[in-house]
Amino acid sequence: MSMFGDGLDKAVQKAFTRPAPKSAGPQMRYMVKQLGGTKAVAELLGMSQRQVERYVAGKAKKPRADLAARLEREVSKRWQPQIRAKARKKAATTGGIVIDTRARMGYTAPIGSTDQDRIRHLTVALPPLFAARLFEAQEAGASDDRLREIAAEALKEVYFQDGGRRAGSLDEVRMLDVEHLEFDL
Repeated sequence: MSMFGDGLDKAVQKAFTRPAPKSAGPQMRYMVKQLGGTKAVAELLGMSQRQVERYVAGKAKKPRADLAARLEREVSKRWQPQIRAKARKKAATTGGIVIDTRARMGYTAPIGSTDQDRIRHLTVALPPLFAARLFEAQEAGASDDRLREIAAEALKEVYFQDGGRRAGSLDEVRMLDVEHLEFDL
C-alpha cells in the first residue's frame, strides 16, 4: 500500500474545482475542442460527423445509452488529467500543501540534546517548494519510502527548524510508524 502516494492523489482529487460536463452537448463540444474537430470525434465515437455537429449545435440532445456511455468515458479520460495537472501546478507554485500526520518522529541531533523519538500529531502547511518536490517525485515513480523522506525533510525545515529560526543543528528527521497521513491542497 502506498500511503504517501495515495495521500497525494486524494488531496489532488479533493481539489478538483470544475466537474466534467454531464450532458451530451457540452460533452461533445469539449471533445471537439480536445480532438480538434468534429470528424475526429465522429471517428472516435463511431458515428457520423453530421450527428456530432447536431449535438454541438444543440439540435440533438439525448444520445442512445451505448453512445452516452462511450462519450462519458472519453470525456472523463481526458478531463481528469487536465484538472489534476492544474491542481498540482497550483500547489507547486503558489498554494503549497498541508500535511496532517500522526507518526513516530525521530531525529538526529548533537550529543546532549534529546533525540528520543515519540508519537506526534502534526498539521503543518508546507510551502510550494515541498509540494513541487512531492509531486515531481511521485510522477517520477518514487517509492513510498522516498516520499516519506521528502515529507520528513519538509517537516524538519518548516516545523522543527521553523525556517531556520530554531534547532539549526538538527541533522535529520525521520518519520517512523505512520499511523495517519492526509494531505490537503
